[in-house]
Amino acid sequence: SNQMMDPTNHCYVLLIQLGLTYDGMMHGEAGVPKTGILILILAVIFMKGNCATEEEVLEVLNVTRMCSGRKYFFFGELKQLLNDFVREGYLEFQHVVNADRWQSEFLWGPRAYAETTKMKILEFLAKVNGTDPSSFPSQYEEALEDEKEKAQARVSANCLCHYRFLYSD
Repeated sequence: SNQMMDPTNHCYVLLIQLGLTYDGMMHGEAGVPKTGILILILAVIFMKGNCATEEEVLEVLNVTRMCSGRKYFFFGELKQLLNDFVREGYLEFQHVVNADRWQSEFLWGPRAYAETTKMKILEFLAKVNGTDPSSFPSQYEEALEDEKEKAQARVSANCLCHYRFLYSD
């Protein structure tokens, strides 16, 4: 079978280019890109206002059929993969009380912020939808702000390094 014609792999090849260093392929024969699943989760979290419920995340993964027919992605194993992403710092997980019941929510973890940007995620979503990042106005505004903050942080870090170099004993 030609792997490029496998719809799951074919659609998500471009995901690997978003800057994440995560091991792109899972172990074993199925070979579903873990990076693709991670990007989808990060996209869901961003589009839902930087916080998505566990149900919302699992629903998107099922709708995109990343899990269908894959031995690895039975419900329990998918939850294990989410736990792996949390343990490795790509996702953060919290329990909150919502409408008198406990709810599990995911947020971006520090490693996701370090390795990719909201703009890259938005550009990916726009590409998949055959549109432009600015067609998601509120997220586009937020992504631009995020880019600006990251650029300022880089400038500050460079100035600090330069200062230390000039004035260190």
